[in-house]
Amino acid sequence: MALTDIAIRNAKPRPKPFKMGDSGGLFLQVTPSGGKLWRLKYRCAGKEKLLAIGSYPELSLIAARKARDNARELIAAGGDPAMAKQRDKARSLVDTGNTFEAIALEYFDKRKRDGERFWAESTIIRNNQLLGQLNPVIGKLPVTAIMPADVLAAVRRIEAKGNLESARRALQLAGGVLRYAVATARLASDPTRDLRGALRSPKVKHHAAILEPQKAGELLRAIDGYSGNIATRLALALAPHVFVRPGELRQARWEEIDLEAAVWAIPATKTKMRKEHRLPLSRQAVDILKEARALASRDDGFVFPSIRTTTRPMSDMTVNAALRRLGYSGDEMTGHGFRAMASTLLNESGKWSVDAIERALAHGDKDKVRAAYNRGANWNERVTMAQWWSDYLDTLRKGADIVPFPGKEAG
Repeated sequence: MALTDIAIRNAKPRPKPFKMGDSGGLFLQVTPSGGKLWRLKYRCAGKEKLLAIGSYPELSLIAARKARDNARELIAAGGDPAMAKQRDKARSLVDTGNTFEAIALEYFDKRKRDGERFWAESTIIRNNQLLGQLNPVIGKLPVTAIMPADVLAAVRRIEAKGNLESARRALQLAGGVLRYAVATARLASDPTRDLRGALRSPKVKHHAAILEPQKAGELLRAIDGYSGNIATRLALALAPHVFVRPGELRQARWEEIDLEAAVWAIPATKTKMRKEHRLPLSRQAVDILKEARALASRDDGFVFPSIRTTTRPMSDMTVNAALRRLGYSGDEMTGHGFRAMASTLLNESGKWSVDAIERALAHGDKDKVRAAYNRGANWNERVTMAQWWSDYLDTLRKGADIVPFPGKEAG
């Protein structure tokens, strides 16, 4: 006879366990301690098996019968409910350790040591900040439970604050983490793949730069007159001669620079392309560095240290703040603008090959064979170009109204 709730509630424990049968193999086992446990007896591959379903009253009679029916449907389809339960339990344990945050940290660790594609320290810092913005929404979710709407909700919170570029980068980061989960067999597919175009695109804003020779001369004279911190003045003075990325300039260390050979070797860990960047130094650049060297309190360490401590480089805002002090707004000139100034004027001179200029700017070449060839083939040209460029800057500094390029007529 089928069980009823009244019969189950009234069942009293006995010295030994006993069963109260329902139907379809379902029964309730009552223990001497008073526990009431649902069990299902079934046959699979000719063997009798027992499946633990749950306990009463946590699992009601109706719910126990539904679990029985689901199990029997699985048996009819050739499955084994006990094996399915073990797989679900194992999957649950795996999911607990495979949250988005946990896999993201594993992915970060991989990218720190990822051959030529490793992340620089600045990239790690930026992505940790982005991860901190994603975690409140999806950080604790198992990656197998993450839906496109979950990721979209996370990045929309960033977008709603007006941080459009951060939202775009956060979506890229989420995609990278989830594709890593796919690659390590913990996720079937990347749920962010269909989210392209979901966010508002930020307006592209180029770094402000002075590109006219006459205005460049005015800037160089203004730098000569800078009356602030001497390390800042020297960094400003060196920037137009070497036109490296601002982070590479402020984090320059003496062990990277050979003043006798007039070469600065920026290690791969500091460059955007994750490859060592060697710069030939002009006489003017060497003179500026010698002045900085005379001020240094140690043989190693930062060329342009923080004003607070020599154990840290100058702030990433220092050069831009100095330019503002000289009267140049953020729409006129930035620390990054020295690169655009050099690129524009070197190309307009017509004296140098595109490859030499691109190598000087440390722009990447997707063709690895070509890149390896050009690295050596353009060195002599780059040495000559570096000196010509510094001499040309000196000419601009003298204040001629229009300075023609050698071999070209003044306009």
